[in-house]
Amino acid sequence: MSTARAERLVNLVLALLSTRQYLTAERIRGIVGGYADAPSDEAFFRMFERDKGELRELGIPIETGRNSVFDGVDGYRIARRDYELGEIDLAPDEAAAVGLAVRLWDSPELTGQAHGALVKLRAAGVEIDESSRAPIQPRVRTEAAFAPMLAAVREGRAVRFEYRRAGAAERRQRTLEPWGVVSWRGRWYVVGHDRDRDATRCFRLSRVTGTVTPIGEPGEVARPAETNLLEIVAGSATPEQAPVATARLWAADGAAAGIRRGARVIGKREVDGIPGDELELDVYYPDGLARWIAGYGPDVLVIEPDVLAKAVHERLVVLAEAAGPAGASYEGGRSTS
Repeated sequence: MSTARAERLVNLVLALLSTRQYLTAERIRGIVGGYADAPSDEAFFRMFERDKGELRELGIPIETGRNSVFDGVDGYRIARRDYELGEIDLAPDEAAAVGLAVRLWDSPELTGQAHGALVKLRAAGVEIDESSRAPIQPRVRTEAAFAPMLAAVREGRAVRFEYRRAGAAERRQRTLEPWGVVSWRGRWYVVGHDRDRDATRCFRLSRVTGTVTPIGEPGEVARPAETNLLEIVAGSATPEQAPVATARLWAADGAAAGIRRGARVIGKREVDGIPGDELELDVYYPDGLARWIAGYGPDVLVIEPDVLAKAVHERLVVLAEAAGPAGASYEGGRSTS
């Protein structure tokens, strides 16, 4: 979105919020900056209709009505009761969870957005503690191409980028109509229509090189109805993505939802008196899987293979030591504190 358009939308919201009366389109044209630049009446009304539609898509309730029976045309306003955020009431544990979630993103773009959300919550009177240290601090890491790809999806624009296939040294330019960005087995992928091959394709973001360049006009790309992006990524697995081993894990009841999504439950089992499920999981990237499992701390235990259990144990020990003397110690993936 251009800066001029963004300013015009903000000015329109402020104008419609500042009055209890319905403002006609002509009145809005005279008081909202940006509309006076329209070269004709027809151009203004097209611009105004687009702006109203975009604000409504953003969830801003624009009312249409007339101030009296003598008015000849409709007017517009935003009722504060419908626009303003209602009272936010988070319990202490819920507020702590929000603070922890903010610290998950290891991405400059998304970290800024997460902290912006905290500012809004504090403005609403919600106290959120970010100072407490957790012995396990997982991170949601993203690739450099993540932010521009996600922006293209939101804007409905095609993109052009260079891509290096696995095992290949050369880079090839690709043109894609992106439908969405998803995470699969610890990797980020963009899914969409490949214009070069006229087919549905997915691309691993870590293999996108250089700049992701948006092309075309916003709104030209739309995700087909009932398209399951995760199924497309899972179905496009190449021989290099074939599992290298099968792991057996234990996960506590009600925990490790991310692990469970890609695993198979093979039975019930208790560990140290804690009920849980025994899971079977295909191992594609052992090192990445070890980092992923370690992020769940004592809620997930590796039963086999031993090499994976040791890799998780080493990461948990490092995290426990980083937490200081008060931190927990870990043995075999279970907390001993």
